[in-house]
Amino acid sequence: MRSDRIKKGVNAAPQRSLLYALGLTEEEINKPLIGIVSSKNDIVPGHTNIDKVVDAVKQGVALAGGVPIVFPAIAVCDGIAMGHEGMKYSLVTRELIADSTEAMATAHPFDGLVMVPNCDKNVPGLLMAAARLNVPSIFVSGGPMLSGSDWNGESASYSTMIEAISRFKVGEINENELKVCEENCCPTCGSCSGMFTANSMNCLTEVLGMGLKGNGSIPAVFSERLRLAKKVGMQIMELVKDDIKPRDIMTNEAFINALTVDMALGCSTNSALHLPAIAHECGIDLPFDTINVVSEKTPNLCHLAPAGNHFMLDLNKAGGVYAVMNELDKMGLIDKSPITVTGKTVGENISGCEITDNEVIRSKDNPYSKTGGLAVLKGNIADDGCVVKRSAVCDEMMKHSGKARVFDCEEDAVNAIYDNKINPGDVIVIRYEGPKGGPGMREMLYPTAAIVGSGLGNSVALITDGRFSGATRGAAIGHVSPEAAEGGTIALVEEGDIITIDIPNYKIKLEVSDEELEERRKNWKPKEPNIKTGYLARYSKLVSSGSTGAVLS
Repeated sequence: MRSDRIKKGVNAAPQRSLLYALGLTEEEINKPLIGIVSSKNDIVPGHTNIDKVVDAVKQGVALAGGVPIVFPAIAVCDGIAMGHEGMKYSLVTRELIADSTEAMATAHPFDGLVMVPNCDKNVPGLLMAAARLNVPSIFVSGGPMLSGSDWNGESASYSTMIEAISRFKVGEINENELKVCEENCCPTCGSCSGMFTANSMNCLTEVLGMGLKGNGSIPAVFSERLRLAKKVGMQIMELVKDDIKPRDIMTNEAFINALTVDMALGCSTNSALHLPAIAHECGIDLPFDTINVVSEKTPNLCHLAPAGNHFMLDLNKAGGVYAVMNELDKMGLIDKSPITVTGKTVGENISGCEITDNEVIRSKDNPYSKTGGLAVLKGNIADDGCVVKRSAVCDEMMKHSGKARVFDCEEDAVNAIYDNKINPGDVIVIRYEGPKGGPGMREMLYPTAAIVGSGLGNSVALITDGRFSGATRGAAIGHVSPEAAEGGTIALVEEGDIITIDIPNYKIKLEVSDEELEERRKNWKPKEPNIKTGYLARYSKLVSSGSTGAVLS
């Protein structure tokens, strides 16, 4: 066993003495030691129930003959961090989570690992750590939140709340209605109830083969979640026994499957950051353009919030991720050969998993669109590409041309929207918010929600070298690469320039001549870094482009 280096022989006597100090018996020390990475904390709603999930995992490990040992991972609540400097610390925690887990699991050589994440960055961070360590590993998330209600009693989620701010500011709802939404839109613990980043990545964990059926969709408050956690605890012992490792599971074929299901589900644009970063840890190149290749042949089968009025509970009732995969397999779009944490292949896992509600998961013969939920656009303003969640874009905005309204930070753009300085037809440009320029590549849910809540969702586009929450809807185009801080063309845009967006044809263009751009480039000067000390300053020096997953070099 991997743990033998701290358990066997005379030279391990000092380590054994410390294991005894933990209260372990000799019988326990002789069993496989299973590390359980717990993301439990008391500030993230998606993590407040994780102690119960971890306890269930521990029971499963013990039932199957292992010794469970818990250690922590951090997590940021993107919703609480949204709209202020705290959001600069969201994406960057992905690397902290991966690095700290690598450190803990190497310093203490566990025989297997159970990862218990939930919200946005600790799911990909722990997947990156699993790939890097390549120790038998399995995932079980804390589960999604139930949907809540708004001021009219309609189904609602966190994104409804953000948009309600603008509705209040323009007089569409009153203060009491705002408060009703505030108190009722997020009714339980769990990751926010739509197809936002956390739920996207937890669903894709199933597709990658690193989680059991239901990992992404069983609600946090269901007892079924605890039963799943116990099964996960038992299953890690099988993975250890059979020596099935993450890189055996997360193959190139598994990543193409993940992108395929991503397109069908209409996942968050953040998956375009996280899947390449996880693939990078597996030694696999997943180019940005792969999204379009997969999207062209993959129908969009689901419109979960914010794209529609269905939520994670609805997806779970309709058959979950495996039902989506089985439907895609009928079109020949799923590679059934990869092995998974079940010890079986993808094909064996999804066999017989049928859709039970064709309103929530549409059939291959009646998709929302013939192409997938994400699109990568390219043009002179984004030579390396940018990404949009086209499943959440209205028909009127699929093609758009308008005047640039230029802002060098998120706050200035939000103020302009709230002060009624943005006109129908405009294209808002928010720059110097990329991985290096932010630093940290902030999510832009506040400006996109302000656009929609102000009634401009059908007439105003937004482009940024930052990124978007999975809760964002509308013509919101992020990850513009190269970013402004690196001298990308987005840094050269001037107020009033015309920007043309053509999502169906994967194009975006700044309507300025090459000669004029070259002249502007001569006069461009790098912007003074926003932050010069601490972790973010170090991160800024090491981070790669958003088009390559914003990984550290």
